[in-house]
Amino acid sequence: MTVQVEFHYDFGSPNCYLAHKVIPEIEGRTGAGFTYVPILLGGVFKMTNNKSPMQQFDGIPLKMEYMRLESRRFIAEHNLVKFRMNPHFPVNTVQMMRGAIVAEEDGYADVYRDVMFNAMWEDEKKLDDPEVFSEVLTAAGLDGAHILNRIQEQSVKDKLIANTDSSVKRGCFGAPMFFVGDEMYFGKDRLEAVEREILRQK
Repeated sequence: MTVQVEFHYDFGSPNCYLAHKVIPEIEGRTGAGFTYVPILLGGVFKMTNNKSPMQQFDGIPLKMEYMRLESRRFIAEHNLVKFRMNPHFPVNTVQMMRGAIVAEEDGYADVYRDVMFNAMWEDEKKLDDPEVFSEVLTAAGLDGAHILNRIQEQSVKDKLIANTDSSVKRGCFGAPMFFVGDEMYFGKDRLEAVEREILRQK
């Protein structure tokens, strides 16, 4: 049986990067491929009256410290030694996420996602700067100028909005968000549950 697994993501989330790095392991063990769905996290927050953890738990230092502890544990468990907290965080991810739509349409989505996640959370690039964005893509062998041009197309903008709207209608309030069939899971720390549900549905 083919199990439909979706990963709703935004490059601006460090937890989406961490999940992205672990997903291949789960795909290998389960035989299920994850479908990546680009969404605009800022739009999700606005529609659901949600806030980022940094805003949500500002003034609660013990909560923030515990969240950092859980991230360190996750990083150590999966040996994600290249991770770096981007000094420009938070960044506006509109052009990055529109670029993900372009990459899907043009047929190089896998490469584009790796380039963006790595540039953001390993190489500490300021990817809301159009010049930096284009340079990073071009250095990776993609056509940065072409992508930068195409993200201005209304159809690309509309597709990202539609993805975001649809995700919220299904219950999404943040990222990383996973859907295994109709079952929804939030956060990188739920990946074990995602894997169990994939195997259950198979």
